[in-house]
Amino acid sequence: MKLTVSKIFTFETAHALWGYDGKCANIHGHSYILTVSISGPLIQDENHPKYGMIMDFGELKEIVKPQIVDVYDHCLLVRKNTPHEGYADVETAFKKVWLTDFQPTCENMLVDMVGKVKDELPSHITLRYMKLQETATSYAEWFADEQ
Repeated sequence: MKLTVSKIFTFETAHALWGYDGKCANIHGHSYILTVSISGPLIQDENHPKYGMIMDFGELKEIVKPQIVDVYDHCLLVRKNTPHEGYADVETAFKKVWLTDFQPTCENMLVDMVGKVKDELPSHITLRYMKLQETATSYAEWFADEQ
């Protein structure tokens, strides 16, 4: 039997969208909520310490935290090769700036995150779904079965 389990992660990130025609062209931040859902076979060995689990939630955290949370948390994301790139030079004001190769929208951030998580999961575990919630009413979703 295959099941899907999910773990939720939170972090704070600021970004600015160069060329955007609204308020989000300015530096602003969000309290992001990331949902990561995986599936795989249940461990059936009654003597295994993870008996009855697909994967220990702590093991999933060991993948997501360094790859996503630690990278994005309290970071300013700006697209390189735009005038926003100048924010990286203001080290006294901003200690953690990531010059992205992509426009740092919620959608593009999620694409980056999906790739990072998929690359680190054990071969018997499948990434099924990820959701990046930017505000209480706005989010991006990725579904494995739609790829």
